[in-house]
Amino acid sequence: MAGLPVAIVYDFDGTLSPGSMQQHTLLPELGYAETADFWSEVKALNKKIDGDEILAYMHCLLRDKPELVTRAKLREHGAALPYFPGVRDWFARIRNFGSEHHLDVNHYIVSSGLQEMIDGSDIRKNFRHIFASNYAYEGDLPRWPAVAINYTSKTQYLFRINKGILNYWDDKSVNQWVPMDERPVPFERMIFIGDGDTDIPAMKMLTYQGGTSIAVFDPARFQGADQSKVYKLIAEDRAHYVCPADYSDGSQLDVTVKGTLGKIARASGYRPKKQPAIGSLIRSLLSGTG
Repeated sequence: MAGLPVAIVYDFDGTLSPGSMQQHTLLPELGYAETADFWSEVKALNKKIDGDEILAYMHCLLRDKPELVTRAKLREHGAALPYFPGVRDWFARIRNFGSEHHLDVNHYIVSSGLQEMIDGSDIRKNFRHIFASNYAYEGDLPRWPAVAINYTSKTQYLFRINKGILNYWDDKSVNQWVPMDERPVPFERMIFIGDGDTDIPAMKMLTYQGGTSIAVFDPARFQGADQSKVYKLIAEDRAHYVCPADYSDGSQLDVTVKGTLGKIARASGYRPKKQPAIGSLIRSLLSGTG
């Protein structure tokens, strides 16, 4: 019997991988010894043009040296990305747990980061679909941003997953009314995991629709502004749970996600097989009928 479809949707930067994906190898290769200088340039440009910050950063990346931002080069940088503890074996482990509870768990990405880098990462194979910012190419050279996913547009992609529309271009289908019980992945069987301010609209929308939102934080940076961010996520009812970004077996996040999956399974009618009482088992063994 096929399992009940469940979607776990992740942001990428700061959620699966520490910091921004660009900071580790891409920005240093582009000449930024201090990666903060790049983001300062982006913010200054965006304020000047009164534009979208995601489009601004994508423009700045290819502005001077597009030959260093080819699809192949970005995939190389993606292959070098670091991850939080437990990430590499997380996806199969959670799918297996879901299967044991008659759930078909699929993993998705919705990120403002670069799809070309995620495509080069060694965890790419774990995702059913990735929605992320990306370039339009002529050959291998990027020419302009084709998709820019910002903090509010992330909610659109939750609706695409909800309705089974796994592309960027089909606006008609994503806006078409579909009865809730006919959607491939109802919101109450969706979990969103994100880390920051850019994930708040997605968290809030999913919470409102009956899904589960989990905020994660980098334990190495849990002070000052990050502590304040966690406080606000809880106080302002943005997320159901807040956990350290540790995906190891038995971690707080691992237990929280498995508990949520167990809740989804129970709501769908799943019940674990009853184990025989210890007294009955002993009597059966002694009588030779066990």
